[in-house]
Amino acid sequence: MSDGALPHPDLVAAIPRLRRYARTLTGETSRADDLVQDTLARAWEKRRLWQAGTDLRAWLFTVMHNVFLNQRALARRDARNVSLDDDGEVWQIAVRPGQHARVELVELLGHVGRLPAEQREVLLLAAVEEMKYEEIAAVLDIPVGTVMSRLSRA
Repeated sequence: MSDGALPHPDLVAAIPRLRRYARTLTGETSRADDLVQDTLARAWEKRRLWQAGTDLRAWLFTVMHNVFLNQRALARRDARNVSLDDDGEVWQIAVRPGQHARVELVELLGHVGRLPAEQREVLLLAAVEEMKYEEIAAVLDIPVGTVMSRLSRA
């Protein structure tokens, strides 16, 4: 166990990556920002569980993944009790006319958005966050073989 202090520079440096992963999980910027805030609050609350010398970024991604799963389970439970209009997952990216790369990015994100959540998470962690299979397995709490399988299907 650590003394309860999270390394401030590493924590701050991880925030853009957390935001990117949160946008992939939630599909919208405002919900992603809320997820990052909830993740940082939970990480602070559980800071004594982080072990000095280990990868803080991977630990934060694990915390975020667990917070997201808890929120999703709570939302599903609440949805059974209350009928609301379906918000659905939306991928929004500003597209400037005449920018071919932006159009390709929007199309790519559309395809990624249609992947099942499990495949999308693994793909993002591997391709964007450049995590190793073992790190992804630890973050998502799944076997390495499952990581490889989901990545292959994605």
